[in-house]
Amino acid sequence: MGQLFQRLRNWVIFSLLCLVFSWSFPAQAASRASSQLEQQVIQILREHPEVIIESVQAYQQQQQQKVNQAREEFLQELKTNTQAVIGDSPTTSAAESKAVLVEFSDFQCPYCAEAHKTLKGILAKHPGEVKLVYKHLPLISIHEQALPAARAAWAANQQGKFWEYHDALFSNQKQLGEALYLDIAKKLDLDLEKFNSDRPLADAAITQDIQLAQTLGVAGTPFFVMNSKTFSGGIQLSDVESKLAEASY
Repeated sequence: MGQLFQRLRNWVIFSLLCLVFSWSFPAQAASRASSQLEQQVIQILREHPEVIIESVQAYQQQQQQKVNQAREEFLQELKTNTQAVIGDSPTTSAAESKAVLVEFSDFQCPYCAEAHKTLKGILAKHPGEVKLVYKHLPLISIHEQALPAARAAWAANQQGKFWEYHDALFSNQKQLGEALYLDIAKKLDLDLEKFNSDRPLADAAITQDIQLAQTLGVAGTPFFVMNSKTFSGGIQLSDVESKLAEASY
C-alpha cells in the first residue's frame, strides 16, 4: 500500500509538472492537456480509492503527533513555569496550591454548567489545595451567546469580579443575553461605563485562549488539564479527587 501510494504520488507530481510546462503552449493546447491530465488523475483515484484513505490517515497521524507533542510541552510548562501558563487568566487563589487545574470552558455549554457545580464542590471541600485557572473557549459556531458572555466576564475581571460574574452566568445560563449581562454588572456594583468600554477589548485575550486550545487539540468543552493529566467532558468529584491525590508538587 505504501509503495503504491508513493508511486501514485510521484505520478501526480509528474503530471502537474507536465501541466505547468504545457502553459508555454497556446491556450487551446494547454486547456486540452489540462483536461486530459485531470481525467487521468480522476481515473487512477477511481481505480485505487484506498490511496485517498491512506493519504487522509497519514495526515491525521501527523496532526495527532503535533497535538501530542504540544500537550507534552504544555504539561511540562505547567509543571516548571506555572505562571507563564496562567498568564493573565483568572485564578481562584493567589496562594501556592497542591495542584493547578486549568479549565477551558464556554458559558453557554450545558456540560460546562454541570462541571461548574462539581468544581465548586471541589474548591469547597479542598480549600487552598487546588488553584483553578479559567481559559475562555467559546464555541462560537454552535453557541451564539458564548462570545458575548466571555467578553462580559472578561470585563468583570478588569474590576476584580470575574468569579462572581462567572458564577452568575452559569446560574442563569438559560437567560444569556445583553439584559442579563447588564443586570449582573449592576448587581455586582460594577462601574457600568468601564464595563461597557472594556467588553470590546476582550477579544485579544479570548483569542489567545482559543489559539492555545487549538494547539492542544481541544475539540470541545469543558476540557481540563491538571498537573500531568488531561481530561474532558462531564466530571465527578471523585474523578478530580483521584487526580488530586496523585498530584506531586
